[in-house]
Amino acid sequence: MNNTHSIANDPFVHLPHLRGRFISPSESKARVTPKVLEKWDQSALERGSDITWRLPDDVREASRRHFMSQIEHAGDIWVFAYGSLMWDPAVYFEEVRAAALVGYQRRFNYKVIGGRGTPEQPGLVLSLMPEPDALCHGLAFRIAMPQVDEETAILWRREMLRGGYAPAFLPMETPQGSVHAIVFVAHASNPSYANDLTQEQTAHIVANAAGHLGTNGDYLFQLARQLRALDITDAYIEDLYQRVTQL
Repeated sequence: MNNTHSIANDPFVHLPHLRGRFISPSESKARVTPKVLEKWDQSALERGSDITWRLPDDVREASRRHFMSQIEHAGDIWVFAYGSLMWDPAVYFEEVRAAALVGYQRRFNYKVIGGRGTPEQPGLVLSLMPEPDALCHGLAFRIAMPQVDEETAILWRREMLRGGYAPAFLPMETPQGSVHAIVFVAHASNPSYANDLTQEQTAHIVANAAGHLGTNGDYLFQLARQLRALDITDAYIEDLYQRVTQL
């Protein structure tokens, strides 16, 4: 599977066993182009929602431009993947590395009414919650300078569709050296967050919700498989995986 975009080098040079384990951007339902977003809007209208189901385009784009203007990067940009980006990055990248972010942990606490849920039965997707002693292992994708504007616009339509994350530019370690990367961490004061769920309640929601991108359970299963492929142990995810498979 080709995940490159007019590049000469192998993006999987550091992690060759991940070749073929990503959905190609050209095939990804999560590559949110303006045309895709138009279809999502139409679907929302058909369900009885209105355009307020998401942030206006100008508000979302203004947040992206402001964020990008505030960070220092040498042309290329890194993006940290800890959830669905780990198997469905939906962006064209030049390089992928294993990466570790200090001070955050994965949690299924961000309610979604599209993608992996519906307004009638919201699903839960991952966020990163602050935890001083935690170490979150994931992937870092490097986007080449000529594609930064287009690919970060894709990312913002996907991750900031409803303003549910707080983008940050954080340092992290990779086997090839330290990098700073864009990280979509929890915006815990956002009303879409459910921070008081027990693990049992979380498992019940994940086991039963589904949306236009697939079932909530498949999101969890894909994540668990990719973590195992990378030899990443996440006790929280493993416990949730076991609970969901038993329901």
